[in-house]
Amino acid sequence: MADISAKLVKELRDKTGAGMLDCKKALAESDGDVEKAVEWLRKRGITKAEKALSKTTAEGLVGSYIHTGGRVGVLVEVNCQTDFVARNEAFQQLVRDVAMQIAASPNVEYVKVADIPPEVITKEKDIEAGKDDLSSKPEAVRVKIVEGRIEKRLKELSLLDQSYIKDQSITVEEHIKNVIASLGENIQVRRFVRFVMGEGIEKEEADFAAEVAAQTGIKEEPKAAVKDEPKSEVKDEKKKDDKKKKK
Repeated sequence: MADISAKLVKELRDKTGAGMLDCKKALAESDGDVEKAVEWLRKRGITKAEKALSKTTAEGLVGSYIHTGGRVGVLVEVNCQTDFVARNEAFQQLVRDVAMQIAASPNVEYVKVADIPPEVITKEKDIEAGKDDLSSKPEAVRVKIVEGRIEKRLKELSLLDQSYIKDQSITVEEHIKNVIASLGENIQVRRFVRFVMGEGIEKEEADFAAEVAAQTGIKEEPKAAVKDEPKSEVKDEKKKDDKKKKK
């Protein structure tokens, strides 16, 4: 069996639009021959995933996920082409998995990189460009480093670019494309919202002891002044005086 490199898998994926796992399997079945792998995918209808991506998605489901303890919750809308697919168990499972993925990805704010507003990208570039570790580097080098860091940062904000929680070897986007190939319909994550318990609320920080005292009406008594002489020494002197008086 031919050695299937990541570069070869990517090449086949770019050609067919099929998922990474399907491409890897196709290449394995075709001894690393890309053209034969394309034929293998076509015979199984897997390459229709790319064609399906241009179809309108007006059906689908709004799914939810509440994490254990009820402190994190997610609502997500995932669209497909027909109500028939929306009722399919595989599609419903995908919606649940996407909701769980969002709950597990606190840095994710957008569905895909293309959704990130220009002003956010500009702000991120300014932050990266102003970092101290770049100050001594030539301008051309700084530009390349900033570009690389920005690309990485934007992917951190994008849901589709996250590693899929159930299979870290693929992204969320690749997993969705695998489901598209399986169901034969376009599927798109349209929008989502993530709720975190107490997020955005300014919490008062109070002295717990003072708070308890205030609620119970207990006032702290002032400490008595300490005398210069220890009590034991005072008692000894008193005993001496009493003996003298008896004599």
